Amino acid sequence: MDHFLYRDGELHAEDVPVAEIAAAVGTPFYLYSTATLTRHYRLFEEALAPLPHLICYAMKSCGNLSVLRTLAALGAGADVVSVGEYLKARAAGIAGERIVFSGVGKTREEMRLALEGGIRQFNVESEPELAALNEVALALGRRAPVAIRVNPDVDARTHEKIATGRKENKFGIPLSRARAVFAEAAALDGIEVVGVDVHIGSQLVDLAPFEEAYGKVADLTRQLRADGHDIRRLDLGGGLGIPYERSNAVPPLPTDYGAVIRRTVGDLGCEIEIEPGRLISGNAGILVSRVIYVKSGEERDFLILDAAMNDLVRPSMYGAHHDIVPVREPAPGTEAHPYDVVGPVCETGDTFARQRPLPPLAAGDLVAFRSAGAYGAVMASEYNMRPLVPEVMVNGDQFAVIRARPSYDEMIKRDSMAPWL
Repeated sequence: MDHFLYRDGELHAEDVPVAEIAAAVGTPFYLYSTATLTRHYRLFEEALAPLPHLICYAMKSCGNLSVLRTLAALGAGADVVSVGEYLKARAAGIAGERIVFSGVGKTREEMRLALEGGIRQFNVESEPELAALNEVALALGRRAPVAIRVNPDVDARTHEKIATGRKENKFGIPLSRARAVFAEAAALDGIEVVGVDVHIGSQLVDLAPFEEAYGKVADLTRQLRADGHDIRRLDLGGGLGIPYERSNAVPPLPTDYGAVIRRTVGDLGCEIEIEPGRLISGNAGILVSRVIYVKSGEERDFLILDAAMNDLVRPSMYGAHHDIVPVREPAPGTEAHPYDVVGPVCETGDTFARQRPLPPLAAGDLVAFRSAGAYGAVMASEYNMRPLVPEVMVNGDQFAVIRARPSYDEMIKRDSMAPWL
C-alpha cells in the first residue's frame, strides 16, 4: 500500500496534487510520502514485536537526510556500507550504537572513523578485513564489536545482480569455514565477537530461501555457543521484495517474514537485527516526469520524456519494470495505446519500457513512475551533463524540496581548470 492515489481525477501524494508540485519544482523530480515510509517501517516493528530487535534501515536504498530523520524518529537504526553513509546517518540524528557497518571493502580509514564516532557493530566479510579491523582497533586502544557474515550458499531466486548468498558471490565467509574464522576472531585482542550476520539478496518474493538460510544460521549459532562464543545478536539482513507490477501476485508481507524469523531463530534468545531498505522506501516514492514529444515511428510510437536513464537507471541496468501512470486520471473506458517509453539521453539503453500499454498521451502531459523510492535517486548521475533530480517530500498537505536541483553553473564550477590551460 502507498499514499499515491487519484482524487478528483488527479494523482495526489497524500493530500497534495502531484501537478501542483510539478508546477512549483519543475520536472523530473522524485517525490516521497512520509505516511508510506511510516506505515512500512511500523509493519516491520509489528512483525518483530515478540522478539528483542533493532530495525537498521538499509540507507543505500534511499539516503536523503529527511528520509533518514523520519525513520530515526520512529526508532530506526541504520545499515551503512560506506563511511559517507555512516556520516550521513549520524547527521540525520541516528546514534552510532544504532548503526551497523556492512560492505565487503571497508578501508582502514573508514574503520577508524566509525570506531571513533561510535558503532553498533561491523559486519565483517573476510579474514583480511578481520585482521585489518583488529589492527585499527588496537591502534585506538579499543575493541571493535563484530558480527561475522557467513555465506550460506542459498539461492535467493532473484535477479543475478542482486543475489548475495550463493558460494560464487563475493559476500561473506563460506559456512564451512565459519567456526574456524570465529575462533580466529575470538583470539584477537582488538575484536569483540557479538553475533552472526547473513544476507542472501534483494527483491525476494518467496520466503523459502529465508527459511533455509536462517535455519543454517540457527544451527551455526548452536555450534558456536558450544565452542564457547557468546553469540547474542543475529543480523538477518534484508531483501524482502515489493510488487513492482501491480497486476502480479503480492510478495510476502513483513508479518509472514516475521513468522519465519520466529520459527527459525526465535528460540535462541538473541537480539534480532534486520536491514530492510526496498520494502520501506520503494513504494514510498515516485519519479514524476513530463512528456517532451510523442514520436511516430515506422513500427511503433515513442513517448519521449524529460526523465532519462541517468535519473532512474534500474530499467537499463536490471531490465526492471516500473508501472507508469498518467498524473491526470484517464476517463473510464479509455483505450490503451502501446508506446516505447524513452528518455533524451543519447543511448539506446535509455529506454524505460517497450510497447507499454498506456492511455493516449501528448506533449506536456505528466506521468509518474511508481515504486521508484528505492535505488532511484541514490543511483542517479549527471551523465550527459544533466542535473541531479531534485527530491521532494510530502507530509499530509505540506511538501518541501529536500534536495534541490543544481544549476548548470554549480555543476560546471565543480571542475577546475588545469594550470597549464
